[in-house]
Amino acid sequence: MNNSITPQELNKLAPESYTIIDIRDKTAFEYGHIKGAVNIPADQLGTAPLPVSDLLVICCKSGLISMDYTEQLRGKGLNAVNLEGGYIDWLRTIMEKRQITADVELSLRKKFKKSIWCKFTKAINEYKLIDPGDRIAVCISGGKDSMLMAKLFQELKRHDKFPFEVRFLVMDPGYSPENRRLIEKNAESMSIPIEIFESDIFDSVFNIEKNPCYICARMRRGYLYSHAKALGCNKIALGHHFDDVIETILMGMLYGGQVQTMMPKLHSTNFDGMELIRPLYLVREAEIKHWRDYNDLHFIQCACKFTDTCSSCDQNGQSESKRLEVKQLIAEMQKINPQVEKNIFRSVENVNLSTIIAYKQHGEVHNFLDTYDE
Repeated sequence: MNNSITPQELNKLAPESYTIIDIRDKTAFEYGHIKGAVNIPADQLGTAPLPVSDLLVICCKSGLISMDYTEQLRGKGLNAVNLEGGYIDWLRTIMEKRQITADVELSLRKKFKKSIWCKFTKAINEYKLIDPGDRIAVCISGGKDSMLMAKLFQELKRHDKFPFEVRFLVMDPGYSPENRRLIEKNAESMSIPIEIFESDIFDSVFNIEKNPCYICARMRRGYLYSHAKALGCNKIALGHHFDDVIETILMGMLYGGQVQTMMPKLHSTNFDGMELIRPLYLVREAEIKHWRDYNDLHFIQCACKFTDTCSSCDQNGQSESKRLEVKQLIAEMQKINPQVEKNIFRSVENVNLSTIIAYKQHGEVHNFLDTYDE
């Protein structure tokens, strides 16, 4: 047999005749993978026991890294083939003629009404995220969070309880052609009328060695604000969820030495009259994944064109991101205290200034000694 196989050829084989070995990292695998695939990260492939199978199909994000590992396995006498185009090409083949709008929308009204829809509307009401007459740019990156947010906004518009407008905005900062097509195909299959505009952000940050992902994110937000304002929008909506919020709280404490949180809404400091809102603020990531898998949806985890097995966008591949470390820490803490996630969230709602040594407000530092003898 040849040393590679296309997604089309794979689909013609009997599922019991092969095993797919996905060599991306655990985070990328959990974000989305081929049904039935086994996750053995590339750095463990040489030592981990391999499944017994007639054929081992080695898969990475784009079929490039997996090619070398396939040759290594074949050199050991194993019947292994590389999946051409990797996970991305497999996604493209299954999405070519897919139309799932009705099922996705029904799931939000029925199965996920309590865990997603009601949490979405609660955040909008509790934090006053939408006002009558708003024109909102729903910013879509192509991942599970932003695509879900887009469908929720469509559902909210369908209720038509107050007048507001939405534009579904996708910025292409330099996606590979494959990644861009996947975003377009997913939007088409879910009936999301996206508007795409280009920027050169990926090229701009390519040679930046220190914190390129942070700088990239800041630049992307600026471009989104600018384009949204040009369209007449007064707000941009981002897909950050509950888990992002509590991870940010702990990251600030453990790595930044400060108590802060990711706010449900913010006034822009650089674009007058613009606001940022986070309507998924109370929605758990586990429920977003459940919604994704229930509807058999598939999204790319990282659209950066410079990495392949990216989980943290660390181009050296030497360390996991701080956010991933905190995510794992919270998971371990939850085993001991199931309420730990809610308690982290509530900690920034229940701040007692009488027990705080110092705090900042509007750039001014306040110390407990200022009023200690009063």
